[in-house]
Amino acid sequence: MVNPKATTTSERSRDVLVRALRSEVDLSVRYTRRRGHATTLAREAAQEGVDLVVTLGGDGTVNEVVNGLMTATPPAGAAGATVAERLPALATVPGGSTNVFARALGLPREWPEGTSMILEALRLGRHRTIGLGRADDRYFTFCAGFGVDAAVIHRVEEARRRGRVSTPALYFRSTVAQYFLGSDRRHPAISLDRPGEPAEEELATIIVQNTAPWTYLGDREVNPNPEASFDLGLDVLALRQLRVASTTRTVTQFFARQPDPHGRQVLRLHDVAEFTLFARRPQAFQLDGDYLGEREKVRFTSVPAALRVIC
Repeated sequence: MVNPKATTTSERSRDVLVRALRSEVDLSVRYTRRRGHATTLAREAAQEGVDLVVTLGGDGTVNEVVNGLMTATPPAGAAGATVAERLPALATVPGGSTNVFARALGLPREWPEGTSMILEALRLGRHRTIGLGRADDRYFTFCAGFGVDAAVIHRVEEARRRGRVSTPALYFRSTVAQYFLGSDRRHPAISLDRPGEPAEEELATIIVQNTAPWTYLGDREVNPNPEASFDLGLDVLALRQLRVASTTRTVTQFFARQPDPHGRQVLRLHDVAEFTLFARRPQAFQLDGDYLGEREKVRFTSVPAALRVIC
């Protein structure tokens, strides 16, 4: 499944990739034509009993494919087969600007090296089964955001629609603009509810991770929740206030060689099965780096052992 707008590949490189994959598997190529198209194609593939879905694109393409797979009704498998065993396995060739999901799986950043690693895994029958996150009725692979980080992504997406190139500098400028000009930093509006636990209230912004790192700035890992894992539940980092000094200190901790964000304004939760976020006023919301508008309530759940991936 190919996103023809993948930012780090050309038509020629896509042809090379297709020939390489066809040397190992019986391959049918589908091109995405619009937002959401990859979800439809992946769901159809799963329902037709396809064994493997390969994506060439960025994290947005991967997210759409995962949602297509997870909402499909696959053919009945062998007796006792799990849902993950009945669904197609997923192989992700990095073709976007950041490729957080592929890199979190240990794949190289560039698509030629990533393709070689996938071909080797196919020859050896190597795969792993990972957990996913779900926010209301939509799945995510590596992260979600409620508040400032989602608003930053919205700014970046708007800049890209105006022709700007996605770079670490663009994200930095968008973060500074959102922090100083776009956030109500003095009135935290979010609360977090977990079953059987007291509610955490007066939270300013929240990052949810299904794996680590949260994202990359070039080759630099950004790690709000460094213990997050595909093999565990969800990890949460929330800031109670967005004061300049404490926020700067916390963000600096994200980049440490051994990151351990902490402080009076920091709330961290590890390996959480489910929780719900409520907001007194609408908050920006993102999944896997894709801005999804504003919400006042989102229910998060961890979905263990959900999908087989080739890596």
